[in-house]
Amino acid sequence: MSEQKDAFSCRPENLREAVCIHTKKITDSCRDKDCIEDLRVYLTKDSQNILDNAVSAKARCAELLYAYIDVEPVAFNRNHYCIDITFYYRILADAIVAGNRPATLHGLAVFSKRAVLCGEDSCARIFTSDTRIGDLDGKTVRTSNHPTAVVEVLDPMVLAAKVRDVCECPCHDTMVQIPSSISSLFDCELVCANERRRLYVTLGQFSIIRLERDAQLLIPTFDNCMPTKECCDNPGCAEDPCEMFSRIAFPVKQFFPTGCKECEGHHEPEADCGCHTGCQTGCDTGACFLH
Repeated sequence: MSEQKDAFSCRPENLREAVCIHTKKITDSCRDKDCIEDLRVYLTKDSQNILDNAVSAKARCAELLYAYIDVEPVAFNRNHYCIDITFYYRILADAIVAGNRPATLHGLAVFSKRAVLCGEDSCARIFTSDTRIGDLDGKTVRTSNHPTAVVEVLDPMVLAAKVRDVCECPCHDTMVQIPSSISSLFDCELVCANERRRLYVTLGQFSIIRLERDAQLLIPTFDNCMPTKECCDNPGCAEDPCEMFSRIAFPVKQFFPTGCKECEGHHEPEADCGCHTGCQTGCDTGACFLH
């Protein structure tokens, strides 16, 4: 009944007025469902000492700390921009040492990806009341000619974890540059070299990437817009954890606000529309969402 009512209210003849607004126009967008395999975890010094003497370890959950975004125009392809994103995750894991109670491990994982989207080139130089002389660099004016990239991400699901001796680790492991602002979020120093064993995790992540430009629009609004195009990437060969992750539906509702009235009368965990917070776990997969 409510769906019929919403459809009726969105008919053009029911619109009372059209409003001219200045807003961010979405020039292009995509959504992605990344299965990030064998992602190295940089443990804290105390956690690394525990792992080096542990019998086994199991990842508990992952939290997205920050996403660094860089936008550059694509050479020889007008109107298109390359979006490079680096994600920083806090990883929590449990290690078993000589039959004792599990000890908690803390660490950092880093993942980078790229997407190419259309940004609709603009030659206009935009000034506002906030523009100051300090914004001028010689004769070059700092303008908003490039579009703005926006990335919406849910905290990843932990799909699998494994511990390897350093001699068994993949040869493609490379040292990453960890910003001081990220490393300062941990209680002690992160270990990046000279360890005996390493922890690797496989994460499943949902994201939406879009490019926006300032625009003046005369437009009615009806509902949330959801990208249908997949992001441009090279996922490679999928293994068992990724095959399981590919069967999980994209959580559309978690990217958009909903009224808490929709939760009334529903008590099933899957009916939660945001009125409750906490860690939503999947008992069958060991996956964990942190809200």
